[in-house]
Amino acid sequence: MARFCACLAATPERARSHLAAMGAAVRYDAGTAGPGAALIHDEPGHATGPFTAYGRTAVGEVTLHNRPELLAALARSGAPTRPDCPDGELLLRCWARFGAAGIRLAEGMFALAVHDGGDLVLIRDHVGARTLFYARADDAWAASTSLRALRRWPALGNGLELAAVRSFLTFAYLPGEETLLRGVKEVLPGRCLRLADDGTVTEEHYWEPEERIGQGLSEWYEGGDPPAEEYALRLRGLLEEATARRLPDAEAVAVLLSGGVDSSLVTALAAKLHAHPVHTYSISFGGELPNELGYSGLVATHCRTRHRVLSVSGAAVAARLAEAAALLDSPVGDPLTVPNLMLAEAVAGDGLRVVLNGEGGDPVFGGPKNLPMLVYEMHRGGGAGGSTGSAGSTGDAADARENAYLRSYRKCFTDLPDLLTADALDALEALPRPERFITPYLRPGARDGRMDHLLNQLLHCNLRTKGAHHILTKVERLTASQGVQGRSPLFDRRVVDQAFATPPRWKLNGTVEKWVLKEAVRDLLPDTVVDRPKSGMRVPVQQWLGGPLRELAGDLLLGREARARGLFRQDTVRAWMKGDGALLPRQGGKLWLVLTLELWLRAYDVR
Repeated sequence: MARFCACLAATPERARSHLAAMGAAVRYDAGTAGPGAALIHDEPGHATGPFTAYGRTAVGEVTLHNRPELLAALARSGAPTRPDCPDGELLLRCWARFGAAGIRLAEGMFALAVHDGGDLVLIRDHVGARTLFYARADDAWAASTSLRALRRWPALGNGLELAAVRSFLTFAYLPGEETLLRGVKEVLPGRCLRLADDGTVTEEHYWEPEERIGQGLSEWYEGGDPPAEEYALRLRGLLEEATARRLPDAEAVAVLLSGGVDSSLVTALAAKLHAHPVHTYSISFGGELPNELGYSGLVATHCRTRHRVLSVSGAAVAARLAEAAALLDSPVGDPLTVPNLMLAEAVAGDGLRVVLNGEGGDPVFGGPKNLPMLVYEMHRGGGAGGSTGSAGSTGDAADARENAYLRSYRKCFTDLPDLLTADALDALEALPRPERFITPYLRPGARDGRMDHLLNQLLHCNLRTKGAHHILTKVERLTASQGVQGRSPLFDRRVVDQAFATPPRWKLNGTVEKWVLKEAVRDLLPDTVVDRPKSGMRVPVQQWLGGPLRELAGDLLLGREARARGLFRQDTVRAWMKGDGALLPRQGGKLWLVLTLELWLRAYDVR
């Protein structure tokens, strides 16, 4: 288990020095020139390398799901390739041979750093399953899959990025390239960055979802509109391929089963396609709370899986919250982080190495989180189902849409004037605002992937923000901490492309959310699971903060270190902890964000 670092410096000696300072175990052969690369062995991850091909050297965290396809493409090009070469080397060969087209052809989870002559090239997978960070200091570039490694780099001298604090409190995660470390950026998914020794950066978009309604089907209907059933049938085939590609060879597989339709369909597909046992795992917060255990148990019985229910107490969350926060390269204000960590431990404890999940259904096919925005557009005169013309909108109307989107998160966006100190608010006035992360999707241009329909604009935004920077990164970091690979079939690049080739009316069909996804798997699951309304998992945040977490929250948020940092108004934090004001029932979630941020800042010693 390891993460990786790469460095581009004036001399090999300086590169080695920078890498060693970041905690990397440097492998160096006499005569090597140019940038360096090394592994960090004391952090959980899937890094391998360095490896070489076509005169280029690379290091990466690479898991490919379509090796045969890539090997065949290289063979057709006449490129000599060992069939048993590691995934990282295979991806390097595809990039070196075909450029961005070779990366676009790949399907998998990957972050790759390539030493290409005098440049350092950084590549991140299509949807963001693996993360990669970079920074420049002392006339050198450094990149790593570990933010902690860059935090250790003395040349950078990074401090707290205040704009990122505002972004986190607005979204409950960091939705773009910014990090909480000043001077450190994150490579965005679907991008290749070329870092030159003179400090310049060239970015190439090798993949972005595009709205191509009917693509792959309309030609069979003489240019007409294919029936809805054809979209469901096409999607079913892609779902089966995506799931089959992510199943481990000749061993059992785990599935995280919440009882919702997304995790249930992945369970059903795994049970159908896998020749080895399927283990399913669910969470219980106690019988007194509304839960989905009846549905998850029904699906487990229907699919004949080996099912376990893990009980998660507030005391366990309090005891392990700091540990979970420290495992994440950027904080995630999700109260399921500790339960997710405990699930990963259970999977690893049962000897399983791969765990599938149902993440991706909502941001790709249209879950209920889009409804506030759709209702907003209806009331302001826009159409929810058709073209909005927003790409050309200007002025207050466009700003209102972005403001409504941020409000729809129902986090701390509207509370910032009362939550942040006067000094913090004054400093933020001159800093970029969080609206910049959603404008490319709500008012898209050609480069951003043109979406004309409002629902697709919202889904594109959700995919590129919450999908890449919350859902996938949380899954990857917490599962990797236990030596397990978390895989998400619904985030498969071809499944995503098909979602944006499907007319919006078949994703949100009247009041039925994710209609085409449900129809694609209707024969695999009981109707009571397919047709049930989404309820979500009720996490007892309010109870935890009023019980097992009360003392911890008070010590952290009202203590000397938090006061010295000067971010939060103490009177507001005290009022939230006492339950004063009109914040209920969202008050617990908002206080959770502040607590999560404080724990992360302490774990990374950021002041």
